[in-house]
Amino acid sequence: MEFPFDINQLFSERVSVLDQSLVAGRKSAGRPDLQAHIATVIDELGRASAKAQQLTSPITSASKLQTQRHQLYLLKDGESNGGRGVAVGFLKVGYKKLFLLDRQGVHIEAEPLCVLDFYISENLQRHGYGLELFDFMLKHKSLEPVQMAYDRPSPKLLSFLAKHYCLTPSVPQVNNFVVFEGFFLNRSGCVCPPLTDQGMIGYYGPAEKGSPQKARRRDQAVLSNGARSCTSRAEDSSMAICSPSLPPAVGILPVLPSPQRRILPQQGRPSSSYTVGQSEPPVPPHQPLQGKTHQFS
Repeated sequence: MEFPFDINQLFSERVSVLDQSLVAGRKSAGRPDLQAHIATVIDELGRASAKAQQLTSPITSASKLQTQRHQLYLLKDGESNGGRGVAVGFLKVGYKKLFLLDRQGVHIEAEPLCVLDFYISENLQRHGYGLELFDFMLKHKSLEPVQMAYDRPSPKLLSFLAKHYCLTPSVPQVNNFVVFEGFFLNRSGCVCPPLTDQGMIGYYGPAEKGSPQKARRRDQAVLSNGARSCTSRAEDSSMAICSPSLPPAVGILPVLPSPQRRILPQQGRPSSSYTVGQSEPPVPPHQPLQGKTHQFS
């Protein structure tokens, strides 16, 4: 697209990155006259893009770029138009917070970089300018095309992405954005799966649904003496309590019988076993009391 002023004076680089300031290089910094020419170039390219997409109003303009946190990559051909240069096209991108669906229907909240507008002049299409401009943006953002979302892409843009970046097929969405299958791989966004798919968290720690660890961590036996022991199937549980059974009561100080409860040692049995006596005489009063007692659990 040709203009009556020198494009090379406005844009010093082949691809210029514009933002809210509408400054392209050090030449246009602090120059209201040059910034006015830059705004004219952006407005004309935005109107041409809207006409090519059959839109009722342009979605790219200098005023919108000044009020939005978007970036515009503008490509020029500095040798055309008698050395004054021409504006070849532009690519506008920006970050958007989106609610997307993957193939399984899981809602994902993400904020990817989105292609918002992409236009190359009709008389300069099929010359590799679009690929050059798109590759420059990818290197500048250090991204892959599959990591991005596309706002209402035209059939030409979908064909461009399929031809040069093998982006097909797309994952259907309820909004106007288009993403592709690889977009959902290794995402760090907020994923909200159903409650039935969440791991169980309890005394034995988190366990995945249907995992063998879930059954192993509950495979514990309670012995008759109240001690909890580990079986071979619970050996990988960090919360299992392993304790051997209590040794036989040999050498333990006996519990002295209580006269009130009439519990007396049974005749002919070791002192470690007890029974309830009915007619046995009480313990002589001169027998000293022991300092410690041991009882079975």
